[in-house]
Amino acid sequence: MAQVQRMSRLMVKTLRDDPADAETLSHKLLVRAGYVRRNSAGIWTWLPLGKKVLDNISRVVREEMDAIGAQEVLLPALLPKEPYEASARWEEYGDLLFRLKDRKGGEYLLGPTHEEIFTLVVKDQVASYKDLPVMLYQIQTKYRDEARPRSGVLRGREFQMKDSYSFDTTDEGLAQSYALHRAAYQKIFQRLGLDYRIVSAVSGAMGGSASEEFLAPAAAGEDTFVDCPACDYAANTEAVTFTLTPVDAEHGPVEELDTPDTPTIETLAEHLGVPASATLKNLLVKIDGEIVAVGVPGDREVDLGKLGEHLAPAVVELVTAEDFEGRGDLVRGYVGPQGLEKVRYIADPRVAPGTAWITGANKINTHARNVVAGRDFEVDDYLDVVVVQEGDPCPNCGTGLKLDRAIEIGHIFQLGRKYADTFQLDVLGQQGKPVRVTMGSYGIGVSRAVAALAEQSADEQGLCWPKEIAPADVHVVAAGKALQTELALDVSEKLGAVGVRVLVDDRAGVSPGVKFTDAELIGVPQILVAGRRSAEGVLELKDRRTGEREELTVDEAIARLTA
Repeated sequence: MAQVQRMSRLMVKTLRDDPADAETLSHKLLVRAGYVRRNSAGIWTWLPLGKKVLDNISRVVREEMDAIGAQEVLLPALLPKEPYEASARWEEYGDLLFRLKDRKGGEYLLGPTHEEIFTLVVKDQVASYKDLPVMLYQIQTKYRDEARPRSGVLRGREFQMKDSYSFDTTDEGLAQSYALHRAAYQKIFQRLGLDYRIVSAVSGAMGGSASEEFLAPAAAGEDTFVDCPACDYAANTEAVTFTLTPVDAEHGPVEELDTPDTPTIETLAEHLGVPASATLKNLLVKIDGEIVAVGVPGDREVDLGKLGEHLAPAVVELVTAEDFEGRGDLVRGYVGPQGLEKVRYIADPRVAPGTAWITGANKINTHARNVVAGRDFEVDDYLDVVVVQEGDPCPNCGTGLKLDRAIEIGHIFQLGRKYADTFQLDVLGQQGKPVRVTMGSYGIGVSRAVAALAEQSADEQGLCWPKEIAPADVHVVAAGKALQTELALDVSEKLGAVGVRVLVDDRAGVSPGVKFTDAELIGVPQILVAGRRSAEGVLELKDRRTGEREELTVDEAIARLTA
């Protein structure tokens, strides 16, 4: 028997107008339909309908995690400082961590993710290779002190997440655990009804090597990814690579040019009558306090996030006017890689050996032409650091890439031995000697998946949930008269008795128009109306997504909804 929820008793308050602070479709509709309520910036209450959707997503996640042999645990959200200090993430997370002290002065944090704690749990519980592999998971509240929480539950400071971790003794075992999770994630997102892409990614503060994201394309997405129309390549923009291809060409000698008042690429290109792509942009940054030059074609921008990912855990920041003081070799607006003293030079692969550029001459109001990479200056490190643009070549086949927006709904990592090394997680191996354990980390944004589904499936009338995660299977509407209410309640009880989850609008004093509008807004997959033919025992069944309608008797409606 399934629950029959009567709207006359349900705590739900729908709104006709969008919240004033709502930016995204999911934010507007989840509030208007009575699924969530804002407490403060980035902190939300899940109301009864919203909690049902959240629980349904958690159920699907649990079922698929259990199916691959993962075991559920529950770790604390309030965590001691010391493990995160040992892994260096106490500092690396920076302002994202919620930090607090107890009455004795002990320092704690609210967990943003639990690699350290899971590692210590396994270290305490596992002693031999015979105890491995093991996969553990939890569904729990996480905390990140976002500077600008926005978009409703898409970017909150408190959110629900499934995080799981695999522990193996070999790299081959890790690859198998990773593959199991990858397949489980595909099943989860398919069951949830999400349109998603699997893309190559970077690991960020999580650490590790192999990394993939599961992205749900949506206009409200904060992630940008690339997709190749000709092959199966897809990647987060931070993970896109460009092949370093040396150029074999003859170039004339370096020629200095008088270029007054041209400290920017735009003014230089206009002055010389050349495209910006012919110039070399040299951005000065500080890496852990050391000034470093980053060279990219003049028509491209440096992706500081990408640069930071390459150089993590080092801190990357832009130079200031004060950094030029006492540095005669650094002429602001006219920096060139040739002749730089004691400055590390990083370049994008587009600045390949043999390419010639117009760039700063390290003199005020002066630039230089025919400055050739590998001849007139050397590159210390080649790193993919430009902001990816539509039409950039696919790393696999060379076809122009397409850009799209998406919501990150899952991320999987092969962490390797990063945390095992930190906490000396060893087990006794087959040869009787200690073996260092290798790990994987796998996350799904459970509360974020609610917003992603709302973004992808909503229409002009409101939410439109897939059956698997909807708060009910059918929304029964009594058009208003006593006979109609009686029929609506009767069919609701019969549907509940055969396992159909029912939300029935039996509210007295509410007009049929408001009830129909609320049914569309709330978004249950099927709407069953006890209306004008109630005296004949005939109801109208409407498919919320397609809008298709048909008239059915009570028995026919029950048969259709249980098919």
